[in-house]
Parts: sequence; C-alpha cells; structure tokens
Amino acid sequence: MSGAAVRATRPAIVDIAAAWRDQDPDDETRAELDGLIADAVAGSPEAQSELHDRFDFRLEFGTAGLRGRIEAGSNRMNRVLVSQAAAGLAAYLLSRGESPSVVIGYDGRKNSQVFATDTAELMAGAGVRAIILPRLLPTPVLAFAVRHLGVSAGVMVTASHNPPQDNGYKVYLGGDDGGSQIVPPADGEIAAQILRVAAEENVLRLPRSADYEIAGEDVLDEYVRQTAALAGHPSAPVKYVYTAMHGVGWETAHRVFLDAGFGDPVIVTKQILPDATFPTVNFPNPEEPGAMDLAFATATDVDAELVIANDPDADRLAVGIPGPDGSWQRLSGNEVGALLGWRAAERLNAAGPEGTLAASIVSSPALAAVARHYGLEYADTLTGFKWISRVPGLSYGYEEALGYLVDPDKVRDKDGISAAVEFISMVSELKAEGKTLEDHRLAFADTFGAFASGQISVRVSDLADIPRIMGGLRATPPESIGGVRVREIDDFADGFEQFPPSDILRIWLEDGSRVIVRPSGTEPKVKVYLDASSTEGTAVERQLKAQGAVDALSAGIRLLLA
Repeated sequence: MSGAAVRATRPAIVDIAAAWRDQDPDDETRAELDGLIADAVAGSPEAQSELHDRFDFRLEFGTAGLRGRIEAGSNRMNRVLVSQAAAGLAAYLLSRGESPSVVIGYDGRKNSQVFATDTAELMAGAGVRAIILPRLLPTPVLAFAVRHLGVSAGVMVTASHNPPQDNGYKVYLGGDDGGSQIVPPADGEIAAQILRVAAEENVLRLPRSADYEIAGEDVLDEYVRQTAALAGHPSAPVKYVYTAMHGVGWETAHRVFLDAGFGDPVIVTKQILPDATFPTVNFPNPEEPGAMDLAFATATDVDAELVIANDPDADRLAVGIPGPDGSWQRLSGNEVGALLGWRAAERLNAAGPEGTLAASIVSSPALAAVARHYGLEYADTLTGFKWISRVPGLSYGYEEALGYLVDPDKVRDKDGISAAVEFISMVSELKAEGKTLEDHRLAFADTFGAFASGQISVRVSDLADIPRIMGGLRATPPESIGGVRVREIDDFADGFEQFPPSDILRIWLEDGSRVIVRPSGTEPKVKVYLDASSTEGTAVERQLKAQGAVDALSAGIRLLLA
C-alpha cells in the first residue's frame, strides 16, 4: 500500500495526535504517542479509543487551574499543555498592565520541577519577570511568596493529594486579589488566552529565556519566622508524631516546629521524604482510610500524645488523637476546624472583639455558632479557599476537607503547617492547665452545643449519572430523610442569596439537621454532607444525640440514592 493510501485511510484522530507529538519537547510522552499512533494506523480499536480519550477533550483550565494524569494528549498533564498554559497566563498578565511578575513553586511529584522550569522560561521569554523558588517546597510557601514578594501572580505545580500519576497547575493572583487563587472572571480570561495559544502556536517556537530569577532563602526564612511566631511560648511539652505523607512538608515544618519551641517530633521515617510514587499509601490523602496507619502505629510505639499529618504539598492538616481503648482516631476536618475557630474567636474577643470567621457552606455550622457566641461576623462561602480567602475582614477560615487558614495576613490559602502550629500550641496550653483535648471537646459542646457531621460519596462510572441524580432530586424532592420531615430546600441552580449559580441542593429538616448534595469538583461522584447538632443535656448526651441524628440521616440518604 502506498504512503498516500495509508494517509488517506487512517483515522483523523491520528493526524491530531501526530500534530501534538510534533511539538512535544518530552521524549517520554512523544514516544508514548508514537506507539499509540502506530497501533491506531495498524487498525487497533483500543489504540484509536485511547487517542480519542486523550484528544477529543482538553483538560479544562478553571478556578482550580489544571489537574490530571501525566500522559501525552490535550486531556492530560504534560509539557505541551503546561507550555500552552504558561504562555496563556503570560499573555493575560501582560494584558493587565506593565511590568508583570510571577513567582513559581513546585512539589516533589513527577515532572513538577520540569513544568515549573518550562513556566519560568516561557514567562521570561514573554517579558514577564519570573522568579522560581529555590527547590521543591510546600504550597503555603508559594502562596506566602506571592504576597511577600508583591508579584502579579503565582504558580504552584502540584496535584496536592491526588493519586501518584497526577500533577497539577494552580494559579494565584497578587495585587487587588491579595494572593488568592483565581476566581471568575479571571479563570475564563486566562483560559481564553490558553486556547488562543493552543490554536495559533507551536510550543516549540514560543520564545523562551533562561533570564529568570531564583528566589533567595530569605523567602523561606520569613515564612518560617512568621509561622513559628503563632505559637507564642509553648506552655508544656507535647510528644507528637509527624508524617509528610511522602510529600514536601518536612523540611519547612521541621524548621517551624523547632523555632516555635515544640522540639523534634517523632517522624514516620518511611513517609518523611518526598517520593513521587507514594509507596506506603494507596492514596496520598490523610482523609483516606489507611493513609495514617503508619503514623498511628508509630504513635502507639512511642506513646505519643498527638499525630500531625500534612498532605503531600502540606496545605492540609490531619490530626490524630489517642482513644480511650488505646487505639488512634483521626479528628474530622470539622472537629479540627471548630476547635481552631474557637481558639481564633477567643483571641479576637480578647483584642476587640472584631473580625470575621468563615467556612465553606458544606462545612459544619459549628463555626457560625462560635461566631454568634462572641459577637463576631460570620460568612458562608462556596467550597474552596479561593472563596474563603476573599471574605472581607477575614480572621480565620476553614473547610471540612482538612483545610485551615489561621493567619490570613501571611497567606491567602489553606496552610497545613501554620494550622499544625496552632493545634500543637492548643494541646500544649491545655496540658499546662491539667486538661486533655477530650476535656476541651466536651467544653466546646457545653459552650456552643455538640455538632456531628458525616459524608457520603456516590461514585459513578458514567458522568451522565451525576446530572441524572441531581435532576432526580429536583424533580422529586424528598419529603423526609431518616424519619425526619424536610422543612425546606435551597436550590442554588439559579443562584441563591449571595451565591452565584451552582449545582448544589441544601436540604433543611424539621429538627434543624442539614443535608447538602453537590457533584464533586475533582472526581466522578456526587457528595452528600450531613450535619446535626444538639444543645440538650450534658456535653456527652449532646454529642450522642447529634451523632445519632447524623447516623439516621446517613441511613436515609443511602436509601434515597440507592
């Protein structure tokens, strides 16, 4: 068969893939495409299907930036896609004003440093002042650097707690945005520039320059100094275990802990250094079952009082405490968020009181109760720290997915290291007073009421099932859940109160309980958030009643969505 005949009969998707391959600077992904193209031309339906999966869609740039599997293709994370994103972001920054600047950070995942260097070279080539952090460092250090250096934007190359094969690209804006992550309309404007670059440019011909700066150690030094200062003067020593979950938190967290006066933690040796394969966990997310097992085993071996875990880019904090039977349990994000919020409110009360507490709408109502008790302002936001960080007058914010912002003057994103400092300080102060963390949890229930939360995830194999589930709930709203009548339903589809249109249903029940249903923003599933509270009886009775209500809601929702 002639070459012309081969070209005439081969699928069009092959030409699209070949054009992508021809501008790919990465030997690995280029070879990957060569193999798929050859198989597709030979008639392999599997190879053709794989090419369609990689090229029929494009990894969407949104308010979370980019995140996906590291492979060749427009629907994957790779050097072509990142180069297009960097060039598009550079064009956006140049359109906003003269002399734009960007600081770039990266974690320990596969290709993170490569993606960061590509970004620095393309930014510099486009005329944007580019500064790259000196080595792999946590996301909070990058978020801090945006404000500290006074730059126009920040880029963090990380997939946070995603599976090992993923990477991502997170964008922050300086200036009037204060170092927060991007929100509309900026995300759409940046996306439009990226699509223009993808349509018009070959990334191999984009101007590049090695004339970018390496940030000095003073950036990290100042982050450490300000974060350690949150501790004040530790009141009593706390024996604690620390794990970095194979991520980049250890170097920075260790310096902070020592400067804060906490002393050395006992480390989970197998998880302390960066490892892009995450060999000891099935999923590098402290929320996942089993992820903290090694930390708990270490804590048992050394008779520790506390476990502190960061996720791989150290913007999240998980806390483990010993149970009455000698086992260990992870506190939920809502439990940690409420306790840190109480601490923030007490500090504000002593100084004013003035300030605003904030949480995402899917987080526990406990923080709102704390704010009411102290006469502080409170704000609900949509999910994500891009919204929490923008609340006017923010003093403290959190979201139930282990994210906490305890020092918004320093960073405008969740920070698992500064949150750890606050939590260890709290335990130290309680210990000096002869109290335990369990005493403190009971005191919270006495003061504000007991709050319990739960979460259900309905995973789907077909993404079309998600709108079917949400549409079904709208078409036939439940009259009761778990034996409790529904009082009202807030539908955010067309916007609700101060919130823009969102695919969220908030269901209020007659006993004050709450159910929120929304699609996940990062995974193929529908997420359901359950919340209940009680102010009746003793602290223990309140806790039991609130948890009982959540258990009943959980059983009811599972029947409803079965």
